[in-house]
Amino acid sequence: MKWEEGAKQGIIVAGNQGQGNSLTQLSNPYGIIVDQLGTVYVADCWNHRIMRWFKGATKGSVIVGGNGRGEQSNQLNEPVGLSFDPHVCPLRGNSINIHPNARWQQNGLTVAGGNGKGNGIHQLSYPLGLYVDDDQTIYVADWSNHRIVEWKSGATSGQVVAGENGQGNADHQLSHPIDVIVDKERDSVIICDGSNRRVVRWPRQNGTRGETIVANIGCVGLTMDENASLYVVDERKHEVKRYRRGESQGTVIAGGNGYGNRLDQLSCPQYVFVDRDHSVYVSDCSNHRVMKWEEGAKQGIIVAGNQGQGNSLTQLSNPYGIIVDQLGTVYIADCWNHRIMRWFKGATQGSVIVGGNGRGEQSNQLNEPVSLSFDSHGNLYVVDCRNRRIQKFNIE
Repeated sequence: MKWEEGAKQGIIVAGNQGQGNSLTQLSNPYGIIVDQLGTVYVADCWNHRIMRWFKGATKGSVIVGGNGRGEQSNQLNEPVGLSFDPHVCPLRGNSINIHPNARWQQNGLTVAGGNGKGNGIHQLSYPLGLYVDDDQTIYVADWSNHRIVEWKSGATSGQVVAGENGQGNADHQLSHPIDVIVDKERDSVIICDGSNRRVVRWPRQNGTRGETIVANIGCVGLTMDENASLYVVDERKHEVKRYRRGESQGTVIAGGNGYGNRLDQLSCPQYVFVDRDHSVYVSDCSNHRVMKWEEGAKQGIIVAGNQGQGNSLTQLSNPYGIIVDQLGTVYIADCWNHRIMRWFKGATQGSVIVGGNGRGEQSNQLNEPVSLSFDSHGNLYVVDCRNRRIQKFNIE
């Protein structure tokens, strides 16, 4: 039951179909957790399983257990409590929880930039990579201004956290930064410093110079997993490398077999996402598809696109940023179609969730979206590159 503050009666959010083991029923529920989207996780004690109930759902799903009472590693015996551990890796690099029927307002709000092309602190020139922190602070790779800019929630101007010392290759400079993430554990930003062919780490607070952590790489996109392993897209070598903490050489985990459209190849890959199983998703830009490489795999699986370049719901046109939620749904910045697409796991076509109204600068339009992120509430943020702005689309 859910009891809102001051309420005289409660609201049923899971069960109430009598004691039983169907997906509409519970049997002596004990521990519960509710996430920020209202999804309820239940220790369904006498059914020996953990259930997930989306907000408003009439039935749940089993996420662990449910294989009878027992002591095997896939079994439970009267589970009574549950908890989730905290993650220190970037939200963009974690599977997030989005209801499969979620919808977003079609008119975006400008939360950074949108004041024309320029190098003022209230402007962006050619924004590319995006990271959204837990408090809705935005970090933007401002490519042609050679800087990383932080925009607090509700701010009308940003603050430079890295670069803006002129274009160059000194340790206090950047040259065409392409992507950025935040390493919360070390309170730093990690940057794809594009034209310098390096990945650099800058202190997030009052940093004056960066430290090169990966050199000689055509970096265009990066992310980090919960073990602090770094995943870097090398566009020129058509591959993705993983760098475990302390490694300098890295291991190829996707692509690396030259330019091409075979399942073991990539063509100008752009962005990377890693899920909790350490499967890697890559926007295979010139092949107009999104690929999934399971850990240790020799070739990828097509999860979106691959029907040639085009604007139908089965096609993509130069996909860039990607996010994958806990259900395996893929969200894609379909750049040259000026839209954000959602592809459910196993689907043969996607759906447009924002944009798709032609190239333009109206609040319901995008002009070459290149990156996207969600905040912890499920609100969608999009780098609207050619409009020099970051748009926020609130979840309904």
